[in-house]
Amino acid sequence: MEEGPYKYIRDGNGKVSRVIRIGTRKSQLARIQTDSVADKLKELYPDVHLEIVAMSTIGDKILDTALSKIGEKSLFTKELENALERNEVDLVVHSLKDLPTSLPAGFTIGAVLKRENPHDAVVLHPNNAGKCLDTLPEKSVVGTSSLRRAAQLKKRFPHLEFKDIRGNLNTRLKKLDEKDDFAAIILAAAGLKRMGWENRISMILEPEDCMYAVGQGALAVEVRARDADILEMVSVLHDPDTVLRCIAERAFLKQLEGGCSVPVAVHTEVKDTQVGMLLYLTGAVYSLDGSESLKETMQTSVAPGDKSLEKVDERVQRVGVTAIKLPVEAQDAAERLGVDLANLLLSKGAKEILTVARQLNDAR
Repeated sequence: MEEGPYKYIRDGNGKVSRVIRIGTRKSQLARIQTDSVADKLKELYPDVHLEIVAMSTIGDKILDTALSKIGEKSLFTKELENALERNEVDLVVHSLKDLPTSLPAGFTIGAVLKRENPHDAVVLHPNNAGKCLDTLPEKSVVGTSSLRRAAQLKKRFPHLEFKDIRGNLNTRLKKLDEKDDFAAIILAAAGLKRMGWENRISMILEPEDCMYAVGQGALAVEVRARDADILEMVSVLHDPDTVLRCIAERAFLKQLEGGCSVPVAVHTEVKDTQVGMLLYLTGAVYSLDGSESLKETMQTSVAPGDKSLEKVDERVQRVGVTAIKLPVEAQDAAERLGVDLANLLLSKGAKEILTVARQLNDAR
């Protein structure tokens, strides 16, 4: 039964429970990710009824164009947010890297879950078993739809050629295996692990070869900012280290005005040191061919202070994230770290590199 914007069900004993509807993309990976969040919520709140609502997004429908060329910031999120706005769902599960650094008014990321391995992985064509990128023959073609990956790998492996490959994980692996167009493809290790396809990973790319995308490997739960009860409910899913790392990464990207159409990469770590918890952020920008780049590392203390916790308030979002169970000082420090590192790169010419990258990508 429906009452106002919410949905309820009555069991055989006449007990009424609210139904929490979770929105997700239709792809197999999206469903696996959403089911993992639903399972955690079910464990924490056994009396709540969960219903999963799957839908297709623009990014799922346009499969013949490189993501960076479509020019739409919310490729994989807009339809889901529309459903959230119309009260057709109560929360939405996303890959955090798909979410723009500024969310539409009225929405917030209510939970960032513990990060899976954020690095990129090389998946080799079966004919190349046992090789690595270094040992692939001259002019071997490597598939990636990411400007960030291509820019870093062109510089590191100049003997290889890089071409766009689109489609979901299943489609891309099929394109690799069933044709001879690609010697290898680059995919996020997290997606392969969640799909149970770890055995396809030929090598994990370390930060010195290829740093990852902002938010890569983390799942985000987006909610209506005004829904204090839902925000409270999902906030227990927050993983503190992942939240702080991703706030810093998103603040870095936002300050640079980066996005899908420019090569920006990061690497973050939280370390327990003699002087307390430190958050390290390495950030870089690249030209499309990787020949120009700027890369710097900064750190900040994220040791909890007076344990003051957030009040549920839309205004205290940090780059779209509301973390009501985390110390404010640590969140502020993480956000400042991202902004400061971006400003450092901007002072060294990052804007010029990214402007040219954007123009060249638009002209392709």
